[in-house]
Amino acid sequence: MYWQTSRFRLSLERPLVMGIVNVTPDSFSDGGRHAAAADAMAWCDRLVREGADILDIGGESTRPGGQAPDRDEELRRVLPVVRHAVTLGRPISVDTSRPEVMAEAIAAGADIINDVRALRRPGALAVLAEAPRVGVCLMHMRGEPDTMQQQTAYDDVVHDVAVALERRMREVVDAGVQVERIALDPGIGFAKTAEQNWQLLRRQGELCAIGRPLLVGWSRKSTLGLLTGRAVGDRLAASVSAALVSACRGAHVVRVHDVAATVDALKVAAAAGFIGEGPPGAC
Repeated sequence: MYWQTSRFRLSLERPLVMGIVNVTPDSFSDGGRHAAAADAMAWCDRLVREGADILDIGGESTRPGGQAPDRDEELRRVLPVVRHAVTLGRPISVDTSRPEVMAEAIAAGADIINDVRALRRPGALAVLAEAPRVGVCLMHMRGEPDTMQQQTAYDDVVHDVAVALERRMREVVDAGVQVERIALDPGIGFAKTAEQNWQLLRRQGELCAIGRPLLVGWSRKSTLGLLTGRAVGDRLAASVSAALVSACRGAHVVRVHDVAATVDALKVAAAAGFIGEGPPGAC
């Protein structure tokens, strides 16, 4: 299996680490530490040094209660960072749902569009259909960030998420996006309770069985805080552990804030034979 993106055909023989670059003043995880373009560019440089395989740049916080920027503000935040990041020799993902931002980011050299709304906003799907080779990650979410936690009723969360992702993937392919360009994200913490998130991890193999790259993000999320009792800034061990277990259970890409620690953990797992070429081990 591989993931086709604009400039890179990504081999998935080992789990890839996607480093998070939040160019926002109100991120739940880092409190706007990289809101200034220069700080975000320096953060991109650091994540590459630490071993990130992909950089994911976002200009809109999707936390409940977050203040959504208008289109021009999102572009102002994201584009300078994208233009810098594309010089670093790594695939560049842009985390956005706005079709205008998608189009401008692609024109600036972005390789992947990572959309929590799975290209459902008017015009978004057309942008990707008209952009040959650009990769896309479709995430599962119900409603919007402000309402999603009111929509956590599932018959069987793992089955229901798998069915919804596969259905959306077929719709996107039917609209003209080649299947090899598509990755899927179960949306940990998006319209799910803590227990539902754990079910998605325990039964992650059912999501991998869809047959497309699985991108999973546990980093610093509230489910880890509920389990450990630790504040956002103290969830390093829990975040790395969740990424490691997810990789051992077949995730192809783990989306993280703490790149160096995650890269080291994955190296240990690979040396022990739990991950790497071939099927994942029983971590």
